[in-house]
Amino acid sequence: MLPLLCLLRKEFMQRIIEKMLADFERGHVTRRQLALSLAALVSGAQAAPKETELKAITINHVTVRVPDLHKTSQFYQEFFGMPLKQQSKTIHILGVGKSFFGIEQGQGPAALDHYDFGIAGFNADEARAKLTKRNLKFAGGNSKESFKFTDPDGFLVQLNGPDYVGHVS
Repeated sequence: MLPLLCLLRKEFMQRIIEKMLADFERGHVTRRQLALSLAALVSGAQAAPKETELKAITINHVTVRVPDLHKTSQFYQEFFGMPLKQQSKTIHILGVGKSFFGIEQGQGPAALDHYDFGIAGFNADEARAKLTKRNLKFAGGNSKESFKFTDPDGFLVQLNGPDYVGHVS
């Protein structure tokens, strides 16, 4: 599929360049306009996004671990108007538009627990295979809905579909 996309992109670029040259030859654009247009075309092509292994389309949520779950949850609810969507004895999930903010009861100082990306066309087995190819460790279990892994800098990252709403336990 990728070679076909590259071929189509190349043909499309060639047609654009041919049209620019034809416009120049007919006197519809100046040499300066032609040069600027070609420069813009080339810089745009270089800035085009590369194909990725997984396409993150949302920051689904961020979860923090805090020493006082209720105090922190109350602050975010009152200060930012985040509604309490789900709760358990140790976890609160607050709504933030289509995303959410997770707060977990922890020991010690407040810290980032993990962040979560909503992945287009999420397939847990395929995502795990891609992480394995990069020698990255992921949490055990075989949930098809969501899982966590440790990135190269040691951050805990969760992956799931963009519509994931979280679960409390």
